[in-house]
Amino acid sequence: MATLQISRIFTSKSSSLNLAEFPLLHVGVIRTSRRNSSKDGFSTVEDEKGLEVGVGKSNKEEVGNGRVHLNSQSVGPENKTVVGSSINEVNGREEEKEDIEGGEKSPTRVTRSIVFATSEAAPYSKTGGLGDVCGSLPIALAARGHRVMVVSPRYVNGGPLDKNCAAAIDLNCRIKIPCFGGLHEVSFFHEYRAGVDWVFVDHPSYHRPGNPYGDINGAYGDNQFRFTLLCHAACEAPLVLPLGGFTYGEKCVFLANDWHAGLVPVLLAAKYRPYGVYKDARSILVIHNLAHQGVEAGITYKNLGLPLEWYGALGWVFPTWARLHALDTGEAVNILKGAVVTADRILTVSEGYSWEITTPEGGYGLNELLFSRKSVLNGITNGIDADEWDPSSDKLIDFQYSIDDLSGKVKCKTALQKELGLPVRPDCPMIGFVGRLDYQKGTDLIQSAMPDLMRDDVQFVMLGSGDPETEKWMRASESAYKEKFRGWVGFDVPISHKITAGCDILLMPSRFEPCGLNQLYAMRYGTVPVVHCTGGLRDTVENFDPFANNGSGQGTGWTFSPLVKESMLGALRYAIETYREHKTSWEGLMKRGMERDYSWDKAASQYEQVFEWAFFDQPYIK
Repeated sequence: MATLQISRIFTSKSSSLNLAEFPLLHVGVIRTSRRNSSKDGFSTVEDEKGLEVGVGKSNKEEVGNGRVHLNSQSVGPENKTVVGSSINEVNGREEEKEDIEGGEKSPTRVTRSIVFATSEAAPYSKTGGLGDVCGSLPIALAARGHRVMVVSPRYVNGGPLDKNCAAAIDLNCRIKIPCFGGLHEVSFFHEYRAGVDWVFVDHPSYHRPGNPYGDINGAYGDNQFRFTLLCHAACEAPLVLPLGGFTYGEKCVFLANDWHAGLVPVLLAAKYRPYGVYKDARSILVIHNLAHQGVEAGITYKNLGLPLEWYGALGWVFPTWARLHALDTGEAVNILKGAVVTADRILTVSEGYSWEITTPEGGYGLNELLFSRKSVLNGITNGIDADEWDPSSDKLIDFQYSIDDLSGKVKCKTALQKELGLPVRPDCPMIGFVGRLDYQKGTDLIQSAMPDLMRDDVQFVMLGSGDPETEKWMRASESAYKEKFRGWVGFDVPISHKITAGCDILLMPSRFEPCGLNQLYAMRYGTVPVVHCTGGLRDTVENFDPFANNGSGQGTGWTFSPLVKESMLGALRYAIETYREHKTSWEGLMKRGMERDYSWDKAASQYEQVFEWAFFDQPYIK
């Protein structure tokens, strides 16, 4: 969850795009001409069809090269050798890959140095899908032969979560970052785990109770400062940290995740490349949720440590109707906008969401800019941790089961009914909801539909926290529907697994959903999803057709649209009737969902294709 949700639509100074505001928007268009070894530093390899493919130079760096790092002062020993990590030189291994949607596992053609910049990475820090992605995708890429570093803050909350970072050691490397009117010293901690270098940026601003973005009083007022430090440190880490005896060097692929890391592409273009540093690096912006953009008053630009002439890349102006008062000029800086302008490629966490953000309805004011960059915009559906979410080995559920033996599924259901104090009824359709209690997730729609739904012979269980009024409603509904409804306020990992395994149907009426993970978990556990037809939900849930394949059926769940109570109830009742009256069709739905491949290895191979595309073109230069 990010710090600031954009609640008013942004527009640029005019309704048409001003290329002076968005410099070099054409950068990143895939070139199809053949190239050989030349002054641009690329070499070529021949694939099996004889087509020349651009391959970057080796990323191996010598330790102790005496580099002077731009606008930073190293305080600790730059050449300290750290146990762990390994360096992979670019090689010429070839792979067969038809396109970004290719599902078969294939060998990696080129190994790269990859740097994730992120505000959270599970299990060290997590508030939602961003933490899951940045905790799992790096491991999948490392397993495919890449050298991977994840740079995130070292949060110290004074609670049990602190133990997650206990294995990280202080590298005794400190740098001073020029921003916010002074030099701010940060240090680096490191843990080598699962083939990945987990690097934690340490600063007192990360040491406070609450989650990464705020506490019970709301978002932290200094989040722009905290994540500006993260971005500067992420750019310096490949240059100053000799992990495993070698620095990552300059030929890296930076993956900047959401607005918190959005200054990374801007810094590469404005602070480093003009001086010949990172001239062979590439940056990829990964948008997990466009509703959060890192918008602050325009006067704060001077605090970001960027040259004054780069204001246009981040500058934003609210329309007159959205300004707070008559003297409000509407001038702001939008960090995510700066990343969209300067990144070499842009990714979203599902194909559907990559289209939605180019529309006025889903673009939150950035739709025109994103549409202008659609030639470098793609979507890759998130994967899931197939070890953590596996019903045949999950220790958090009461009974294990598999696609070949589904008998444990109904046992999980009766165990959940007992634990929640519901009547034990194996044949009663059980519907579940797991997620944040907020407007995006459509919990208001669930509230409006509940009286109608409770007239049916069903049971409903909700798990989540967020909006206080929704939490109060959940408690009241338990009293009103004692035999049918249970609400669990808060979030509990074991209970989320038990609900996913024990329910027959998972409901997700999200207004927008960049990817969504709960529907993937549900299908993995043979729980049939009923979802709003949007974003990643539309991409991953195939609508049930009982007459396809000569009557054997097709699809993994139900999607509904428009987002109104009647549509949602209609889809739910189709699901309930199928569960009750058509057991064979229901078993087919369960098994088709369990067969789907949403592994991180599949997603990682698609990321590799985007890496190749990024290196086909020159990096962003103003």
